[in-house]
Amino acid sequence: MATVTYDQATRVYPGADTPAVDKLDIEIADGEFLVLVGPSGCGKSTSLRMLAGLEDVNEGSIRIGERDVTHLPPKDRDIAMVFQNYALYPHMSVADNMGFALKIAGVPKAEIRKKVEDAAKILDLSEYLSRKPKALSGGQRQRVAMGRAIVREPQVFLMDEPLSNLDAKLRVQTRTQIAGLQRRLGITTVYVTHDQVEAMTMGDRVAVLKDGLLQQVDSPRNMYDRPANLFVAGFIGSPAMNLVEVPITDGGVKFGNSVVPVERDALAAASDKGDKTVTVGVRPEHFDLVNGEGAEATKKDKDEPAGVAVTVNVVEELGADGYIYGTADVGGEQRDLVVRVSGRQVPEKGAVVHVVPRSGETHVFSTSSGERLSD
Repeated sequence: MATVTYDQATRVYPGADTPAVDKLDIEIADGEFLVLVGPSGCGKSTSLRMLAGLEDVNEGSIRIGERDVTHLPPKDRDIAMVFQNYALYPHMSVADNMGFALKIAGVPKAEIRKKVEDAAKILDLSEYLSRKPKALSGGQRQRVAMGRAIVREPQVFLMDEPLSNLDAKLRVQTRTQIAGLQRRLGITTVYVTHDQVEAMTMGDRVAVLKDGLLQQVDSPRNMYDRPANLFVAGFIGSPAMNLVEVPITDGGVKFGNSVVPVERDALAAASDKGDKTVTVGVRPEHFDLVNGEGAEATKKDKDEPAGVAVTVNVVEELGADGYIYGTADVGGEQRDLVVRVSGRQVPEKGAVVHVVPRSGETHVFSTSSGERLSD
């Protein structure tokens, strides 16, 4: 087992104007499961390949434990990688695929057999050891790829979107197995995905990248509750956080016919930047229907209900919950809003509902810089 440290690690591809990964700084604890997540082209796979030794590091360094591995070849780094496309040898049996790296390393046959059988037991693959990969399902093939990594007993597991070739149901099942397996083995793991739901459900911590820059690294709960900037706020969460630019007014921000109270410090910070508006973020579950319980806001116009009128365009009924996707006039512009409602009280398509953000559950960001202003 070992820690992993990215120390100002930078990768610039030949001919590129900007770095693919720019001064990446992350310390990963011994036995931690860290997920790198972000949109396509954000640098997450490049970061993983830099750690694996498959990409050069142009500036900075990478350490595994106390060893500087920045310029070591992959075979000397004591890592095992699980790829998106399994990368199994089609002419070999499951057992031979799992034990191949040990065979190349000159490990005795009896020891290879024992390690393969032990890994197969953990992964529920014992009855498939004599089969060829073509006789296995996608989920079974991915477990074989995991087994090949496990038998090597590396210091670090590297996983590059290992579930993206699986169907939705199998992906949910396999991500639970991988997370449980990693916690049982206690091996430091760096996992790359573009799926933020996968990131939030699997990782001890999540690192969000955009355009090669680290935006935030935190526990899933803290990242959901306190996103560092507008990008993280809009990227983490499903459905995504509602982000609406609203004018600053006395005591808070103007939201439709209501003034929603926000922290004085946040408004003062916005004023210091010369902003007359702020961007307010509200999770779908943190809107209250005006006629429902818990709706809190100061009403400004006596002729209209408090909050903002949302015209329902699409309704998703999920059983216990429902989501309404609608449009609202906020600050003279049409904005898309998503609101979670009770699964037993879902409005009809075309209906108009009035909603206000729940007091204390808003996120305030600078419109100009995108940084978080609220505590």
